[in-house]
Amino acid sequence: DLALKNNRDLKVAALNIERFRALYQIRRADLMPHVDANAAASFQRVAAGLSNSGKAVTVEQYSIGLGVSSYELDLFGRVQSLRDQALEQYLATEQARASVQISLVSQVAAGYLTLAADRERLLLAKETLANQQDSFKLTKSRYEAGVSSALDLNQARTSVDAARVDIARYTTLVAQDENALSLLVGSKVPADLLPQTLSESLTTLKDVSPGLPSDVLLNRPDIIQSENELKGANANIGAARAAFFPRITLVSSVGFGSDELAGLFKGDSFAWSFAPRISIPIFDGGSNKANLKVAEVDRDIAVARYEKAIQTAFREVADALAQRGTIDEQLTAQQSLTDATAESHKLSLARYEKGVDSYLQVLDAQRTFYGAQQNLIGVRLARLANLVTLYKVLGGGANK
Repeated sequence: DLALKNNRDLKVAALNIERFRALYQIRRADLMPHVDANAAASFQRVAAGLSNSGKAVTVEQYSIGLGVSSYELDLFGRVQSLRDQALEQYLATEQARASVQISLVSQVAAGYLTLAADRERLLLAKETLANQQDSFKLTKSRYEAGVSSALDLNQARTSVDAARVDIARYTTLVAQDENALSLLVGSKVPADLLPQTLSESLTTLKDVSPGLPSDVLLNRPDIIQSENELKGANANIGAARAAFFPRITLVSSVGFGSDELAGLFKGDSFAWSFAPRISIPIFDGGSNKANLKVAEVDRDIAVARYEKAIQTAFREVADALAQRGTIDEQLTAQQSLTDATAESHKLSLARYEKGVDSYLQVLDAQRTFYGAQQNLIGVRLARLANLVTLYKVLGGGANK
């Protein structure tokens, strides 16, 4: 909710909708006559040498009227095509905003899960450091008692230092995750909304229903956006073709005129004018033909982009489903591996304490167990992130 309210990219997308809505209104208004009310007054002194009476005179004229200015009779669909193009551009921006919103929701979810995973990794590193410090103290006592060697002591110290390095690294990652999430949300995220670990209770992410038809991809906003842009390109071709035909423009006005302000509405002061104009293209240096060619190429580009959008959608869904098909098996295997390494670590520690094995065996078991735990967090993150990706590539809320 905070991201949908404050994210700047989403605000820009919403403002683009307002902009193209206004442009569409402009084009639609061109289909209607523009009626203007006007009033004018002029004062002119005519020199004696230019006056018919041989005397200098002052000429006054007053007028008031209502008129239609430059109304084009859209006989060949030029204005209508421009309006249709503006409409499709406006609809495309609406779909662009929907795409931004779906991406934003998925990015916030992915950022939230990544932060949860890195916080759990940090917690694991801290727990590991505490265990390594206890082990180091035990090894140091055994060394001082002459039971363990200096090599065992140094190996125990390296495991402590390695855990400290991981703590510093994951502390940095957690801070960067929080900053990234704040950027997506558009404001500082309250601490009570942030996750502590990936293992805590999270809102269940709904899985994909079996048998979902592939035509749901046609509801993806980016595909609809490409379709709108294609329709707009077709409309632009209509406008370019209409430029080859005559353009008929009407200019008319009705009102009153007088040489005295007081007589503006008296006597025979009513006046009107009607001035139709026709413009027939004869020679334009090939600009109309070039404009039509540009419109046709733009249409071909829009077709290619539409096809690419569909291909990209299928590829993204196929990739996400490919991972979805094996991620559960991977998670099960990783959990089994983690359990096995935990048991190996326990056994190696017991054998070391009994003097059967050296501390090197314990160190290897600790590293393997720690790496398995970290990898388990990564696999669980990948599984949840895959569901977020499926939400995005299937069009998000557009396919409820």
